Amino acid sequence: MKSLFVSEEIKFSGEQLFSHWAFTKFDLLGDNIVGFIGPCELDEKYLVGIDYYKRKTQIRSEKMLHFVIEHFDLDLEKAILKQKLLVSILKDKLNHRLKGDILQRWGDSIFDGDAKLTISTVTRTKVSTKIHLAVNISSLNTPVKTKGLEDYNLDAVEIAQVVMNQYRLDLRRLSERLVKTRSIE
Repeated sequence: MKSLFVSEEIKFSGEQLFSHWAFTKFDLLGDNIVGFIGPCELDEKYLVGIDYYKRKTQIRSEKMLHFVIEHFDLDLEKAILKQKLLVSILKDKLNHRLKGDILQRWGDSIFDGDAKLTISTVTRTKVSTKIHLAVNISSLNTPVKTKGLEDYNLDAVEIAQVVMNQYRLDLRRLSERLVKTRSIE
């Protein structure tokens, strides 16, 4: 799996959920994870959660750390489980830096009490599955109560690197486990 942290600011609009986005923009061919910082203003047509789409939920933030993942596998259930793995990795890395069990994962989101830190979604394209996870850096001007990395004095670039590295490592170990496990006849 390839990974890239893009240092230029990118606004997340939902277009990044199209297949081959990382290849088109950054020449990353195959399974990949791309991290970047930028605002989020999700266009209604990219709300993939039917409940959010029906309610016309506004999803926006002034500044977020984004992860966009593409797996060339059409198994949506597997992608949802990978999303939960990614969210758990982020929660663990944040809690480690906060020196405690401060943050909790509820479903596919991370909270500090009633303040939400993340947004996340999974979808399927014609050729792949896509995961988007973003954690607020700024907690200003969001449509719901939020906290961000700035509230904890955490470095978004460092968080991006450790989360992407752990995700890649966990998936590599999963692949190795698949070929190293003996069947019982």
